[in-house]
Amino acid sequence: MLNGLMMQTPLMISTLIEHAARHHGDTEIVSQRVEGDLHRSNYRELACRARKLAGALRDLGVRESDRVATLAWNGYRHMELYYAVSGSGAVLHTLNPRLHPDQIVWIANHAEDQALFFDATFLPLVETVAARLKTVRSWVLMTDRGHMPAKTSIANLLCYEELVAPQADACEWPMFDENAAATLCYTSGTTGDPKGVLYSHRSTLLHSYAVSLPDAACLSAHDVALPVVPMFHANAWGIVYAAPLVGAKLVLPGPRLDGQSLYELFEREQVTHASGVPTVWQGLLAHVRAHGLRFSSLRRTLIGGAAIPSSMLRAFEVDYGVDVSHGWGMTEMSPVGTMGALKRKHAADSPEQRLAVKAKQGRVLPGVDLKVVDGDGRELPWDGKSAGELYARGPWVARDYFKNQRSGVLRDGWFPTGDVATIDADGYMLITDRSKDLIKSGGEWSSSIEIEDIAMSHPAVAMAACIGVRHPKWDERPLLVVVQKPDARLTRAEILAYFAPKVAKWQVPEDVVFVDAIPLGPTGKMLKSKLRQQFRDYRWPAG
Repeated sequence: MLNGLMMQTPLMISTLIEHAARHHGDTEIVSQRVEGDLHRSNYRELACRARKLAGALRDLGVRESDRVATLAWNGYRHMELYYAVSGSGAVLHTLNPRLHPDQIVWIANHAEDQALFFDATFLPLVETVAARLKTVRSWVLMTDRGHMPAKTSIANLLCYEELVAPQADACEWPMFDENAAATLCYTSGTTGDPKGVLYSHRSTLLHSYAVSLPDAACLSAHDVALPVVPMFHANAWGIVYAAPLVGAKLVLPGPRLDGQSLYELFEREQVTHASGVPTVWQGLLAHVRAHGLRFSSLRRTLIGGAAIPSSMLRAFEVDYGVDVSHGWGMTEMSPVGTMGALKRKHAADSPEQRLAVKAKQGRVLPGVDLKVVDGDGRELPWDGKSAGELYARGPWVARDYFKNQRSGVLRDGWFPTGDVATIDADGYMLITDRSKDLIKSGGEWSSSIEIEDIAMSHPAVAMAACIGVRHPKWDERPLLVVVQKPDARLTRAEILAYFAPKVAKWQVPEDVVFVDAIPLGPTGKMLKSKLRQQFRDYRWPAG
């Protein structure tokens, strides 16, 4: 075969920030800081500080392939870590602070994190878990000397700004195999222990290119992008890589994610594109409606993490003139797999018909492929009716989990997503169901089996089943169905209090129903399908 005569330039994360610094150097990065003020920098400054931070990491003893953990909000310091860690050849590991401390400990130890950088918000959490983190050697608070705590239980706590300041801006980013690991993100979306998804430089750049395309996030140097989706959630859906790629102004909201704070930030910075889960937009829309406000600059929003309610889709599109792109993906897909841009043919459709198309999870990004299969693994037709298990493949789709090599994750080269879906003749995918053991609340996964195991450990519980039931705010919430032991007098408050110290707050069941029996199948397995049918119209308690 005759090879082409093109340069072999590896796809490296460091090239994104250097490109932005060289060609969009004065484009702003605006951050709402944990310290309370608004910080302004630009891509030129971000690249400079990332290079200096890379030198500081070297002085801390961080070496190639070492994992460096973060517990941080969306902000410029977190961005600096994104590029300094991966660019230097180490692996950025974003920890989810919403998890229960026991889960954070397990994940950090499994990843063998060597250093932990964290925002001041999470100092109490870090103090709680520090003694149990077996491999962390360096603890860095992401602030300046003036905001360092007067007292802490963490020995030798380092100040971020004091690490960066003395470093010379002389670092040259190393070049290495583009398939080298760049970032690590754990998903607890399946039963059992959390699983680490290890992204490469190559997969991250390809994902960034695809996310930026017109039929995806449609980002350009004209845009002001605000990712509400956290940087500890699958790399903020790739927006923190795509923005420097195209030269878009980047606005990072920090910890202030309420409707009023977001609206004020949107208007002050003239945000044109925002991305987040439906629960965030509920708060924003409620604030806008309550005060009779309009969006002066917002033109597009990417909504994912959970199915978008039809009322929300209609509000953005019809009431406020904001174009909605309904997306789907998962941590194992870097995470974006589909987005709901319309085709030219839809221009002739009625507004209602267009909204119906947008309510689906959308079409694949170039590079990704999808199929739905039946129980025997046969591909089903794209008729919009035939539902089966959704499979995916592509250059930014995981082929295995961290430390779980040769586990047989793939099936004939395809990744089984665990979702049940249909695909129509135009390629629009619609999720019709989820794996029966998973419950998704506001973009966060909960395992029903984990919840059941905790309930069953209560001395008064004979049997327990957990199902997801639609919720007006959180998409769905866990409903616990309990059979008590004879003569037991367990109350709702008692069982919910039993969960509180064992799981994250959003994993605690929303309500408890006591029944005489849980339906069982012929092999003794609980028939959750019957429970879902029985409680599909369940009314949640007020408040």
